Amino acid sequence: MIELIKSEWKGLIRNKILFYVGIFFLLALGMVCRVSLLQVEQQRQLHQAAQQHVREQWENMGPTNPHGAAHYGTYAFKPQNLMSSVDEGVYAVTGKVLRLEGHVQNEMVFSQASQSLIVSSFGKLKPALIFQYMIPVLLIFLSFSSVSAERESGRLRLLVMQGLPVSRIILYKAFATWVLGVLMLFSGLLVLFLIRTGNVDSDMLIRLASLFIAYSSFYLIITLLSTYLSAKLKSSTSSLSGMLAIWLIWAVFLPKMAGNLVENVYPLPSRQAFKAAMKTDRAKGIDGHNPSNERKKAFTKKVLAEYQVDSIELLPVNFDGLLMQADEDYGNKVWDKHFGKNYETIKSQKKSYQIAGLINPFMALQNLSMGFSGTDVIHHQLFLKSAEQYRRVLIKSLNDEYAYGGSKSGDWGWKADQEFFGAIKDFNYQQPSLKNQLGLYWIDILVVLLWPLALIVLVLRSETKIAII
Repeated sequence: MIELIKSEWKGLIRNKILFYVGIFFLLALGMVCRVSLLQVEQQRQLHQAAQQHVREQWENMGPTNPHGAAHYGTYAFKPQNLMSSVDEGVYAVTGKVLRLEGHVQNEMVFSQASQSLIVSSFGKLKPALIFQYMIPVLLIFLSFSSVSAERESGRLRLLVMQGLPVSRIILYKAFATWVLGVLMLFSGLLVLFLIRTGNVDSDMLIRLASLFIAYSSFYLIITLLSTYLSAKLKSSTSSLSGMLAIWLIWAVFLPKMAGNLVENVYPLPSRQAFKAAMKTDRAKGIDGHNPSNERKKAFTKKVLAEYQVDSIELLPVNFDGLLMQADEDYGNKVWDKHFGKNYETIKSQKKSYQIAGLINPFMALQNLSMGFSGTDVIHHQLFLKSAEQYRRVLIKSLNDEYAYGGSKSGDWGWKADQEFFGAIKDFNYQQPSLKNQLGLYWIDILVVLLWPLALIVLVLRSETKIAII
């Protein structure tokens, strides 16, 4: 085994074109990893500076009307770290900044795609692009003739006559090429780790290790399948054509087809329809029979009965603050209804896309790459939910201060002191650990782990069906 693997490596090294291509590839990989990490670090610093600036404005606001402060609002920034530099996932199109204010739930803004002059379906040049597309293609070109060339030269027959089964030859040659792919993967992740600009915690190490395992397993799928075709088909040209055809189907056609299919089966409403439905429910009521003016009358009657007074002017609290919070509470119900439906639809889309990965391990790899990097739609939704919960707490504290802080109804000039605003905590999002989310990716994990085993079984069972001359 060892001698055959060494012989395979020597043959690759003797091929000067492949050798120089490999050296160039490693240099390019290191450069891309460094540039990607520097870009993420620059964004992180910009977000940190902007967040600090917004917080300083909030703390130095001075005496201000709480309702005005609610409209002034604040901002939530998605965290940027080492993993964000590996695979940007959906973050390139969803944005990284969210404004939090009263009365409305805003959308994310300032996505990289919206600020780029070059828009590509592959996104920006990130390490994940090299790991997912370039390394597998390189492995295909390194392994497509590994067995067929031996057969054409007559060496395959000699190896078999020496007592080495064809199936073992296929596995050993696939392993020899796979090690090269793993070394390139390890080099890229090592560069990212060594030039990191922030602290690396235990969860980040687990995510890096999980990425390494997922990509390594996928590379084993590529080398096993490419080497098997090299042995099964009659010529190197046929094996190369067959493997490239499979690669195009896996990497280009099936992901698009699966994506379009799940979107048709589980469609999301258009942005215009979604906003219109939200606006209608807030104005006419979730059930369509409880308009805002009727809700206001019922709420007014309830508050007057609670404080046992006959008019708003006699209330010991500021009715405007109570009314605004009641409107916020109802708006939160509308948000929960419509966004909840969207979340369930997206969850169904995600699950269906994962199931489609059973016939396409490349799709499973993409899911794991984004998930382990913390940049997939699941992590995006977790951030949105966390930001929305903070927005609700923030606005409620402002409305409660306006209602119970000493102002009277109709006194729109009343101001809360600076001490109150400074006591409000800033938004601080902590990304959930990967340990608590692995269950969401069990289908993808099974795909990338079971495919290599299935291919090994296929090779072993095809021993007598592979020609040696």
